[in-house]
Amino acid sequence: MIVRAQPNLFQLFFLVRGSVVQRIYPQALFIAGLSAAVVWAHHAYPGVVSDFNSAPFAVLGIALSIFMGFRNNACYDRWWEARRHWGELICLSRNLSRQTLVLTEHDREGRSDRMALLTLAIAFAQALVLHLRPGSDVSKVTRHLSPDLLARYQASRNAPEVLLAAMQAELVALHRDGRLRDIPFQMLDRTIGQMAMVQAACERIRSTPVPFGYTLLLHRTAYVFCFLLPFGFANTLGWLTPFATALAAYTFFGLDALGSELEEPFGQLPNDLPIAALADTIEINLREALGETELPPLPAPVDYILV
Repeated sequence: MIVRAQPNLFQLFFLVRGSVVQRIYPQALFIAGLSAAVVWAHHAYPGVVSDFNSAPFAVLGIALSIFMGFRNNACYDRWWEARRHWGELICLSRNLSRQTLVLTEHDREGRSDRMALLTLAIAFAQALVLHLRPGSDVSKVTRHLSPDLLARYQASRNAPEVLLAAMQAELVALHRDGRLRDIPFQMLDRTIGQMAMVQAACERIRSTPVPFGYTLLLHRTAYVFCFLLPFGFANTLGWLTPFATALAAYTFFGLDALGSELEEPFGQLPNDLPIAALADTIEINLREALGETELPPLPAPVDYILV
């Protein structure tokens, strides 16, 4: 995710990082080159490349803009929903750290039980990152697990669920041994259930993209519109046509590329969610709740990008 101060007017025209320019400049340059060829052909061979009425392009451009706006809104909704769920996970983890204070009322063993539960909560947050974004640092999870739990974690197809089940097993054992009364047990059980709902919601977002037919229709229409645009303006704009069509291509292809980034909020592109940083924040918060003092700094953007 791009994290930086609002650029001034001069910087606005020269920023590249996070602007999707690197992804779409080949298409924009191709449209500009095609436009230059059309303008040249229009002047050199007017009988072959004749004048076209530009009015249909205006109507099609308005319709395409509205259609692209709807798609980008749908993609942004997915991005924002994913961010809300991760914000909820941070809140649930902090609630869990406060709720487990009930375990420390009586003895040192209770403090050990609290540490075990919060360590599993840390491992769950880091495992969820790995679950949603394969290829992340697995050591952030494995260093918190016992050998037996690590074997179960590595063998599972739904690794975060293994950690939630381990947390649930800890609660059941505490309740069975009489070290956790009914009301605190229900409170902690509800928190773990809400953490499972966050995982399920994130899995739904990851596994259910925007309908392919919707995206395909937009891609085809945008490309056809930009390919035909030079023919409608070669007569009226002359050699300004390449600039005008490249600007239109930058707008349409840029919105299309940005929508594709937001559609997959758990990826590693500049505008995707910084779920690794959010998981690290959860870990720092819970380690501080356990009384640790030698903690790493909170995640900060590198070159204006927070991952």
